[in-house]
Amino acid sequence: MRITVTRTGGFAGLTREATLDTAGRADAAGLEALAGRALAEGSVAPPAGVPDGFAYRLTAGGRTVHFADPKLTDAQRALVRTVLKEGG
Repeated sequence: MRITVTRTGGFAGLTREATLDTAGRADAAGLEALAGRALAEGSVAPPAGVPDGFAYRLTAGGRTVHFADPKLTDAQRALVRTVLKEGG
């Protein structure tokens, strides 16, 4: 599964995007389960965020959802952290 996270906003208004492919990874099942939870907890339309906060777009398994600071769930926060850190 390819998991793509796009983060926009923040104080500088920069965009950062990273993709992580779970194929061949020892932790693939855990990452895919985490992505499933994050997708289930997201919104089809971009939600209102807070000034200088980040907004996120998550695409995985053929679905795209949105979420924004400060209302990230634990699953969304963990997935964003992992994908932005390890994704190319």
